[in-house]
Amino acid sequence: MGMLTSCSLGASNSTLCSRLKGIGILGDRVRIMATTNYLSNTCFLCKHKICHTYKLFPQRGVDKFKIFSASSNNDSSNDDGEDENLSEDSNFATEEMESGSEEETSGPPTTFGSSYNNFQFDSIKLIELLGPEKVDPTDVKLIRKKLFGYSTFWVTREEPFGDLGEGVLFLGNLRGNREEVFAQLQSRLAEIMGDKYNLFMVEEPNSEGPDPRGGPRISFGMLRKDVSEPEPTTLWQYIIAMLSFLLTVGTSEVLGIASQIDRLPPEVVKYFTDPDAIEPPDLQLLYPFVDSALPLAYGVLGIQIFHEVGHFLAAFPKNVQLSIPYFIPNFTLGSFGAITQFQSVLPDRKTLVDISLAGPFAGAVLSFSMFAVGLLLSSDPNAARDMVQVPSMMFQGSLLLGLISRASLGYVVMHAATVPIHPLVIAGWCGLTTSALNMLPVGCLDGGRAVQGAFGKNALLGFGLTTYCLLGLGVLGGPLSLPWGLYVLLCQRTPEKPCLNDVSEVGTWRQTVLAIVIFLVALTLLPVGDELAEELGIGLVTTF
Repeated sequence: MGMLTSCSLGASNSTLCSRLKGIGILGDRVRIMATTNYLSNTCFLCKHKICHTYKLFPQRGVDKFKIFSASSNNDSSNDDGEDENLSEDSNFATEEMESGSEEETSGPPTTFGSSYNNFQFDSIKLIELLGPEKVDPTDVKLIRKKLFGYSTFWVTREEPFGDLGEGVLFLGNLRGNREEVFAQLQSRLAEIMGDKYNLFMVEEPNSEGPDPRGGPRISFGMLRKDVSEPEPTTLWQYIIAMLSFLLTVGTSEVLGIASQIDRLPPEVVKYFTDPDAIEPPDLQLLYPFVDSALPLAYGVLGIQIFHEVGHFLAAFPKNVQLSIPYFIPNFTLGSFGAITQFQSVLPDRKTLVDISLAGPFAGAVLSFSMFAVGLLLSSDPNAARDMVQVPSMMFQGSLLLGLISRASLGYVVMHAATVPIHPLVIAGWCGLTTSALNMLPVGCLDGGRAVQGAFGKNALLGFGLTTYCLLGLGVLGGPLSLPWGLYVLLCQRTPEKPCLNDVSEVGTWRQTVLAIVIFLVALTLLPVGDELAEELGIGLVTTF
């Protein structure tokens, strides 16, 4: 409950005297009238000394105000009957401000009409009807009586649970091993209520200290199963997924054509590279290069599909359902990856880490295989006819990949204006960059999910803020930092929902693997400055 006891505001120490006036049914407004023509603490209507106290009642997420007025000349007759005027269905307190005499009153008495209260009550009811269905209070009493006990978990109080308070959070004291108690409670809940509710084991919010048995203090949340589990994929979502995939095919083909920049007609190259070029070229000139761009496009698409297959293969043994992937087209890399949502509640944090890492790991293995084979073919004179010329500055986009290329191709080849490479190098480079971007520890990306599962939501918050800062400064990703950061803010900023068992640790080896992966991600996305590139022999910087 908040309390405001002062009515004097502003530099002139003027008095704020509020008066509710003109309450109607719908569309009327509550007007607040103030004056500075009278002395401090003097009502501009009745000219009596008054004192206002505003009490804030948080109810159902909406701030309601209750106003009390007391006159210095006569006692209020409404103080004793104040509680009787408050009904359970009313969202606002009703009050009449009485004046000392009719002559000193310049306006009609102000009250909250019953029609206005009914309208407010109906609005709240409408919001509740449109929102998620809440847990039945009768079921709460039954569950608290039959589910919990002195041998498992002793409940001391209850609080709202869920994004909109649609569930119930049971707080109390744990009386055994948390994993064993949770399994026992889940089994007993299924016997009592059937398949109606999901039980979550979460860390106790605002806990004063750790559990005496070790680890954080826990509490149990309960939500209706139809509320806590995602809805099935609709027909429109399948259509959107198909359209996004077709667009990704197009952008991958464009990437394959752009990789042949040394063979394209001069007017086409000038239009896309010269800022002063206005007249677009004839696109029919690009038709002869479509077939030769297909291998690179297939490579980029194959990496993204293999990435998603990794997610599905890891989710299948855990009986976790995944949504259809929504591919994100991009002209620079061919694709930014895909958005894949969980279609069922995850059982524990280990499952969250394993599924999140499986996709980027599968995509990175295939990408690095293409990248390595492409570097070997780039050194083979027999494959010279398949080579494409790329600016050596491209290798400055990644410290890790640039060093590997420098070690494989040699100083002489890399220290030139253009470098002849096999298209597999470009496909592998794009795939590794996309996998690294998706493994950034922020939001609902694969990296964010993995960090949330391995280290918790608090760690994800710190990692996420750091990642946003590095992307905003262009430290990670180079020219891709801004579009990728905007994409994350718009589509992937929200953390993953909690697992059923959101407390048990994932193990030291998973945390170690994730830490190594994040370190490699940083090396992959860290661009090389001109001075360092000149010293390492990554590209001919002085040419540009």
